[in-house]
Amino acid sequence: MSVASLVDSHCHLDFADFGEDFQAVLDRARENGVARMLTICTRVTKFDQVLKIAESADNIRCSVGIHPHEAANEPEVDVAKLVELARHPKVVGIGEAGLDYFYDKSPRERQQEVFATHVEASRVSGLPLIVHSRDADEDTVRLLEEGAKKGGLTGVIHCFTSTQYLADAALEMGFYISLSGIVTFKNAEALRAVARTVPLDRLLVETDSPYLAPIPMRGKRNEPAFVRHTAQYVADFLGLSFDDLAVRTTANFDRLFTKAAA
Repeated sequence: MSVASLVDSHCHLDFADFGEDFQAVLDRARENGVARMLTICTRVTKFDQVLKIAESADNIRCSVGIHPHEAANEPEVDVAKLVELARHPKVVGIGEAGLDYFYDKSPRERQQEVFATHVEASRVSGLPLIVHSRDADEDTVRLLEEGAKKGGLTGVIHCFTSTQYLADAALEMGFYISLSGIVTFKNAEALRAVARTVPLDRLLVETDSPYLAPIPMRGKRNEPAFVRHTAQYVADFLGLSFDDLAVRTTANFDRLFTKAAA
């Protein structure tokens, strides 16, 4: 096994999928060289559960936010409330928040309102914004640019599956791009073409577990240990060694999520 360690920059350890073998999941992550994990909040009403997971292990951090699927279901949360929750030492990011026009599980106008609140909370708190964007490139860029013009906005487009337009706009604003197991899928050549244009100092890897297990684990419940397969695949198609990719993405994570590195 390589000596270089990885960070799973986006997983959902509070989900019921991990309820029966949580400790075994953490053990397998360690055995596969995954040194740290960032478990992501999707509902502020479930934040206490997310925080409890982060507090259960030294190598887990968390975020606070509302997923666009939940935008219409969660109670109103203002910037001040998000910033207050984000003061906890274990909270290192705002989100995941954003826009999802593929499923449209919440009205688009409401998604935009909630996303704008998270953009501002990211600026005010100084913590990076964790962005979900699907089939919503133009509105995602517009809302991010409105925040970026005010200054102090950083973040990552997580589980990137979008266009070169979104990648270029996000990179121009200083954002990072995170690749999930989707990049290993046979039909993901368009995504790989965009990924090749991402500077190596802006690249992260993630599982988004329990979803989107990479090849050769596709069809199984995803878990942080499997980020190793994604990292190896990305290293191969970028012409890097695994260790180089691991060192670079870990350094990138610490540069973006400065509170996690402290």
